Amino acid sequence: MKKSAKVPRLSSSGAGRAGEDRAVAALEEAGMCIIARNVRSPRGEVDIVARDGETIIFVEVKTWSRYGIEELQYAVNPGKQRRIIETAKYFLAVHREYNGMAVRFDVIFVGKEGITHLVSAFMECI
Repeated sequence: MKKSAKVPRLSSSGAGRAGEDRAVAALEEAGMCIIARNVRSPRGEVDIVARDGETIIFVEVKTWSRYGIEELQYAVNPGKQRRIIETAKYFLAVHREYNGMAVRFDVIFVGKEGITHLVSAFMECI
């Protein structure tokens, strides 16, 4: 009997990177321009920064194989949202060429069923 080849498992960081790659492809297919990936600040990180016309989009990507989209509320909780917003402010302070543009916060869920793009998933509370 012939053994079947083992499919290598992606580490969580490998799976996350693959999910981000799929999200980038989906955004580009939708006509958006990717400005940056894995932007870090003293307060947090943003997975993807994209531009859609005159709007800058800060995108959080969640890649899950075990959980459904209904679990996003736990993954992108208010604390995570604050860190993303603070990182977006940091990015805009460094990259002043984007000042004056509209800003949007999206979440892309990459799961076993495919990709779900939640446009304007949250906003900054003033």
